[in-house]
Amino acid sequence: MKKVTLYSTEPCAFCRNAKALLDARGIPYEEIDLALDAEGRMELARRTGMMTFPQVVIDGVLFGGFRELLAADRDGDLSDLAA
Repeated sequence: MKKVTLYSTEPCAFCRNAKALLDARGIPYEEIDLALDAEGRMELARRTGMMTFPQVVIDGVLFGGFRELLAADRDGDLSDLAA
C-alpha cells in the first residue's frame, strides 16, 4: 500500500472531513499537524507551492486537498490511488 500523509492544522473543517473520508474508506494515513509549527507550514509551502490545508501527499507526491480526495472518491478511484 502506498504511504499517505495528511498535513493538517486546527481549526480546519476540510482537514476533519479529509480524515473522516480516509477513515471511512479504510485508508491508513499519517497525520502531521502543523497547527503550532509555523516553520513546518513554511517548509510545506516551499515544497508543494500550496498554502492551504489539508494537503495530501501519496508516496511523496502532492495529491491535493479535501476536494481532490472527494472527487477521487466520487469517481471510485480513491482506494486505487492508495493501493
